[in-house]
Amino acid sequence: MRPTEESALLTDLYQLTMLQAYFDQGMEATTVFEFFVRKLPQRRNFLVAGGLEMALDFLEGLHFSADELDWLAGCGRFSAAFVKSLVGLRFTGEVQAMDEGTVFFADEPILRVVAPLREAQLVESRIINLLQFQTLVASKAARVRLAARDKLLVDFGLRRAHGAEAALLSARASFVAGFDGSSNLLAGMRWDIPVYGTMAHSFVQTHASELAAFEHFARSHPAATTLLIDTYDTEAAARALIPLAHRLRADGIAVQAVRLDSGDLDDHAHRVRAILDAGGAKDIKIFASGNLDEYAVQALLYAAAPIDGFGVGTRMNTSADQPYLDCAYKLQEYAGLARRKRSEGKATWPGRKQVFRREDGAGQMAGDTLTLEGDRQPGRPLLATVMRGGRRVEPSPLLAAVRAHALAQLDALPPALRSIDNAFPYAVEVAAPLRDLARQVDQRRT
Repeated sequence: MRPTEESALLTDLYQLTMLQAYFDQGMEATTVFEFFVRKLPQRRNFLVAGGLEMALDFLEGLHFSADELDWLAGCGRFSAAFVKSLVGLRFTGEVQAMDEGTVFFADEPILRVVAPLREAQLVESRIINLLQFQTLVASKAARVRLAARDKLLVDFGLRRAHGAEAALLSARASFVAGFDGSSNLLAGMRWDIPVYGTMAHSFVQTHASELAAFEHFARSHPAATTLLIDTYDTEAAARALIPLAHRLRADGIAVQAVRLDSGDLDDHAHRVRAILDAGGAKDIKIFASGNLDEYAVQALLYAAAPIDGFGVGTRMNTSADQPYLDCAYKLQEYAGLARRKRSEGKATWPGRKQVFRREDGAGQMAGDTLTLEGDRQPGRPLLATVMRGGRRVEPSPLLAAVRAHALAQLDALPPALRSIDNAFPYAVEVAAPLRDLARQVDQRRT
């Protein structure tokens, strides 16, 4: 059995029931779907596109295995002829997308699929699943990066992520959005993300004393020594560490940092910093973790807490304050005709679309225009063809390049949009050709 995340059956039942009906009616014309977010979550001024590479991997590998086809044939819902038609199914279409790491806004498509109907329909659930989650985490992580300024940021979220795939993909998405690394070793192996780690309280508790634990750990890891000092009494541990740190230094071992993981991090950081400085250990840095998010990080920096880096986990990896996006993968065209959903509160703009972004003289984002593909508007087009004939048009960029693009996007945000406390509007204009097409589609349907 192949990995769960690669299975064509990792989808909703209605995708296959629709495909059966399309098959029965001979419906196989070219279809256009687009993925977009209907509205930004509260307090969010922007989103960061994530998950493109995983979506393209999924499309390139799309097929039904023999055991999956056997299960479909035996479940009693589908005809033998339909199941047989799935034997050679592959994705043969085109994909246009924004570069991963691109900042985007409501109603702007970040990915478009152009393919025969059954191919474009079948992939809906997994495409939403991949893009929604990584965009969600990348957008949360970007806010943490803005709050943390130039401080070290490490993903600590594996243990409370919602499953193994979420732990991996959130490590990747947070790195794209500006985190410096992750504690997740598999993410490090798979994507060459820098890995960071310290010790657990259990390590300290297994020793007869904190000092014994500190020395054993430092001598085992002389090139990367960060010591957790809040198992018992934080300030007492900091004071006891001073003579040990000097003794270790004489042996060529430098204690690089201490970690605070509980209590009032601001107060502890100030007290520990004073203790270390007074003891001649000004070079030992302070690293903090424990239920952190962009708001906590910002508050600590506003308080001038002497903290050099942060481990951010649960609240970032689950996007705790906004755990989902109001996103959709919707039909925009079928058999050469533009289509539009008109449901109350969920109406869509029809047709194949493009987003043009304008910049001011300083290179900051100055406004977007949503229009039809083929219509030229001022600015730079954001969607480009990344897949043709079911295959990537060029090799995937290195993850470091994706991260560099995302950081450049954050640098280009207008100052107001960099706020993590308040929502500010950003101009996204809907061009006249797109509005005209919507009216034409509505008239055709009345």
